[in-house]
Amino acid sequence: MPPTLANGKICYVEIPATDVGGSADFYGKVFGWRIRRRGDGSMAFDDSVGEVSGTWVTGRPPSGEPGLLLYVMVNSVAATLDAIRAHGGEVVQPIGVDAHEVTARFRDPAGNVIGLYEQPGSL
Repeated sequence: MPPTLANGKICYVEIPATDVGGSADFYGKVFGWRIRRRGDGSMAFDDSVGEVSGTWVTGRPPSGEPGLLLYVMVNSVAATLDAIRAHGGEVVQPIGVDAHEVTARFRDPAGNVIGLYEQPGSL
């Protein structure tokens, strides 16, 4: 099924990386993103529901401090934090900091800070 096409939809993300293969491996294993090679040989991804795609880019500093902050929806923030640690990431904000929400933040192996969000009872 093709992704939803609509005005204003977020559709593409560029994630800074120092090791594109390592970052692809991390996101594939932690989130189940589909990793693919483009015709030019560069690595790209599609999220686990096929709605957002993107790539890893070198030569840009990581987003190490929250400014614009991307959140990834997960079935369980707790289980995802375990997977993040197991695959070389670091927890930078544990569960419980954002009152009334199940969230956390992590740093990926390249140094980017990204949020996690668990929708209560819906996944």
